[in-house]
Amino acid sequence: MPRVSQDHLDARRRQILDGSRSCFARFGYEGATVRRLEEATGLSRGAIFHHFKDKESLFLALAEDDATRMADVVAEQGLVQVMRNLLDASSETSPALGADWLGTRLEVSRRLRTDQEFRERWAQRSEQLTAATRARLLWQKQAGNLRDDVDVDVLTAYLELVLEGLLSHLAMGLPAQHLRPVLDLVEESVRRHRTR
Repeated sequence: MPRVSQDHLDARRRQILDGSRSCFARFGYEGATVRRLEEATGLSRGAIFHHFKDKESLFLALAEDDATRMADVVAEQGLVQVMRNLLDASSETSPALGADWLGTRLEVSRRLRTDQEFRERWAQRSEQLTAATRARLLWQKQAGNLRDDVDVDVLTAYLELVLEGLLSHLAMGLPAQHLRPVLDLVEESVRRHRTR
């Protein structure tokens, strides 16, 4: 039997993650049956579960992949930009974080609330966003752009709470068009104000 290249394995894994992202976003964790995952990925259950131990491992890998993508946006543009991308995703596909990403992130939030085992497994992976946000804020502080009367850890927690509130708002299907000025206010609230 011919040996499969690492590039082929990586491409297949990416195909599974991309297909399952839309499936989980559309049907939720419970509704993403193996049959639906097969349809969404265009692969058999054998191919899917060759790369992932089970559905939970697949979902965790997907959530971790999305967290990495989000941390990349945070590192380059900050957590408020992630929130702006979420607003874009709630109305149309955003190139940085698409509508499927929003659905997956909402499913992660739901499972964190209802599934203790998932919460424990996710805790090991969730530090990436916090670390990226904190690093970005420290960089902004060193550049003289961040307010200096509030500790960076407090600002990190503040921005993460705003993100969670935004996710709850979007999960409830509430209107999002009026939230852009709110995010402008959030961004302004962490900036250093220079006296003239």
